[in-house]
Amino acid sequence: MCGRFNVHDLSGALLWLFGMSEGPQQPPRYNIAPSQQVATVRNKDQGEEREVVLLRWGLLPHWAKDPAMGTRMINARAETVAEKPSFRAAYRRRRCLFPAWGYYEWRNMEGGKQPYYIYLKQDKPFAMAGLWEHWQDEEGTQIETCAIITTEANPLTRPIHHRMPVIIAKEQIDRWLDPSVEGGDALGGLLKPYSDAEMAAHPVSTHVNRPANNDPQCMAALEK
Repeated sequence: MCGRFNVHDLSGALLWLFGMSEGPQQPPRYNIAPSQQVATVRNKDQGEEREVVLLRWGLLPHWAKDPAMGTRMINARAETVAEKPSFRAAYRRRRCLFPAWGYYEWRNMEGGKQPYYIYLKQDKPFAMAGLWEHWQDEEGTQIETCAIITTEANPLTRPIHHRMPVIIAKEQIDRWLDPSVEGGDALGGLLKPYSDAEMAAHPVSTHVNRPANNDPQCMAALEK
């Protein structure tokens, strides 16, 4: 799964990945957790223009009766996203991307779980594949929510955790966000593990375990 990630420089990520010189002003976020508002990029009104929007992390299908359902749906599995009722409509028509600089995963170790920070070499930002939905309660209150798509781990991350987020290569961003492409086989080739040759990971302090901790220590490598 992917349950925490890092966007310590949103404007830099937007410029590098999407060529967007404008976006929401956001302080560094070193430890983003489910149920929080997260910056995502999507095509505006199903057109070609892109927008950066804040969505609540934890997808609520339009048919959900209980808004608490979103807390359990922070990830969608690449293997079933096209068929699962909770995600299939969003996969066809409401795809988005999560700008990120790294994400965290926990490795089962003797005596407890060891958190790791996983990122691209040369400290480049990347785009995680996502879905978004709009939900409305009986009183008309609307909420827009999102989920990150995950796939099987690559050789680098597999010893840490068996799943990893789907990372969309920079040259495939246009295709992923294109509303004229309705998922299915047309996008299935993008839902694969990212090249481990381009990634790196290091153990970090359990300081990151607490979502309220939002500082550089979350991503700092443990001293040997």
